[in-house]
Order: sequence, then C-alpha cells, then structure tokens
Amino acid sequence: MHAWRPPRYALIAAAAALGVLIGLVAALLRSSHAPAAPPESMRAQVTWPPGTKRAPLFALRDQRGQVVSTASLRGRPVLVTFLDSRCRSACPVEGRVLSTVLDELKGTNTVLLVVSVNPWSDTPASARDFAAHARWHGDWHWLLGSKATLAPVWRGFGIAVKRVPGDVVHEVALYVVDRHGDLRAAYLFPFSADAVTSGARSVAG
Repeated sequence: MHAWRPPRYALIAAAAALGVLIGLVAALLRSSHAPAAPPESMRAQVTWPPGTKRAPLFALRDQRGQVVSTASLRGRPVLVTFLDSRCRSACPVEGRVLSTVLDELKGTNTVLLVVSVNPWSDTPASARDFAAHARWHGDWHWLLGSKATLAPVWRGFGIAVKRVPGDVVHEVALYVVDRHGDLRAAYLFPFSADAVTSGARSVAG
C-alpha cells in the first residue's frame, strides 16, 4: 500500500466504517431474530443473542499450508477479522491491538482467524512477517487464497474489498463467534483490546 497520508486515510477510514455499518445492518435485517441490547461487557456495534445468527462456513489454507475450517473449530471461541499483510495504515494498528487481545485471552482456547483481503500480494511469508512485527502469540491463522476463494468469505461477513492502483481498500471489522458457531458480536475498527477481550470472554464459558 501507499505510505500513510492523513487526508486520504481519513476518507478511506470513514468510508470503510460506514460500509461496515451498512453491511452489519443488512446482516441484521436478514436475521429472523432482532438483536438483544448490547451487553455493556461486549461494547460492540452489533450483537446477536445465542443461536440466532450462524457464522458463515468456510475452509481456507493458512500460512503453514494447513486447511483451517470454521466447522473444525466448533467448541472454541473464534475471532474473525480481515487484513492485508502489505498494508501500512490501519491494518498494522489493528495488528498491535490484536497482539494484546491474544495475550489477554491465553487460557480461553480462543483462536484468531485472519482472512486475507489482498489475494494479489499476501503470501505465507508476508503473513508471518506481519505477525512477527505485531508480536502475535497464541493460536492464530492467516487464511490465504485466490480472489475466487476469498470473495465468498468477504461477502458472507459483509466485507467490501476493492483493489485500486497501488492499494487495497477494504472494510475493517472483527467478529466474535461462539463455541456453537454462532455470531455473537461485531466490532468496527478502531476498537480497544479490552472491548474485544470482554466480548470473547463472555462467550468462552
């Protein structure tokens, strides 16, 4: 991506946040159950009661070449987010927040899934480099693939991705999936590590 420039980044961030919010509202409207009032402990933009909104199912290869599927992770809390390992603006900032989240969730059996939004440039090596710079520890998987394999996952979570010259513009959000495979919360970035940790802990028991 291009070097960070405040005016352009501000516009992208605003557009991304608006797009995510629209996508999340649309997802809620597609649900047959109205969401409960957000618990204070979760502090998410959107929450779903248990058993009312299934998380999209998918299977992709991670940075080690292993196939990771959401179905195989049943029984564990899962965090799902969408990043570009080549990004030099919002993604590294979220990466550092997620480092704190992973540290704080040790012992909860929580797993972090990062779905690539840059199938044109993301590689296993660039994913590992991103994680190393962000100082990630714990159980995380950077899920890679072609645009054809990743686009259905983006759509399933309401994440818009657009490739522009020298850049990939995408929405920045994180979802909490409970042990039964149900969506429970969605956070727009920027979010705090404490907010995500609280949301994940609330579904880990």
